[in-house]
Amino acid sequence: MDITPEMLTQLNTFTRRELTADEVYIFRVRLCDNEIDRDGERFSLDALEEMKELFIGKTGIFDHNPSGEKQSARIFQTEIITEEGNITEAGEAYTSLFAYAYMVKTDGNSDLIREIDAGIKKEVSVSVSAGSKICSICGKDTRISPCTHINGEEYNGKICHTILSQITDAYEWSFVAVPAQRNAGVTKHYNEDNLDNKSLEISKQIEFYKNILSEVEERTRREVMQMQFANGGIIGKAFSRIASKMDLRELLDFKDELLSMQKNEPVSQLLFIQKNKRNEGEENISSFFTR
Repeated sequence: MDITPEMLTQLNTFTRRELTADEVYIFRVRLCDNEIDRDGERFSLDALEEMKELFIGKTGIFDHNPSGEKQSARIFQTEIITEEGNITEAGEAYTSLFAYAYMVKTDGNSDLIREIDAGIKKEVSVSVSAGSKICSICGKDTRISPCTHINGEEYNGKICHTILSQITDAYEWSFVAVPAQRNAGVTKHYNEDNLDNKSLEISKQIEFYKNILSEVEERTRREVMQMQFANGGIIGKAFSRIASKMDLRELLDFKDELLSMQKNEPVSQLLFIQKNKRNEGEENISSFFTR
């Protein structure tokens, strides 16, 4: 990454003496975004704006270990970028909080710098204090008035999650193996002139394949439910709830099990129809994923 005079001026506000471009290593990292994470939580847009200021000057460590010897880098600049063509699961324009961090080049961290450049050290996680945790279904602040809704469960077609806001403090950010936020991590830097076009192009491609896989998954789910019924299994709300939690790979595995069970049983007209449907769609499905 090219180090500009402005970058040096900003990072030198945290140093005891003026550092030169030859002495420092700078990298860009996506700290967090407004997408629902693995813990069933997401940051509000206001929370991202709050963290934009709070994370300036914060140190980077490993695995949230507060030991001073684990300090590896420090943030000197932050920015928020919105990808208008990319919509989150909650229906917002995908928005990320990025940071620029610096390290002093030493013999001790030369291996870490190489690992960052090679993409080995990449994923990060943030540690903050949220003053508000809102249930996306009922709107209650669960810190004050806990509700019965469960993160990850579906209620009237909506996935329950917790909205984090009113960020009162940002403690640190860490390199981790598996971050709660799927996209958080060290990123490549693009010129601002090319960022919007590149983001839009990638977003369109992602949306295209997401729509196709969603259609395949829903079709497979319907087939599995029909086959389960024809095979004498449970049906109705009980199995519908089970099937709704299966991903595409699980549905296909379950479908294979049902088909293997039918080999030693009389084949009903409904199963014959389902088998034909599967054969007709096999080539289309196999072009988008590997079983």
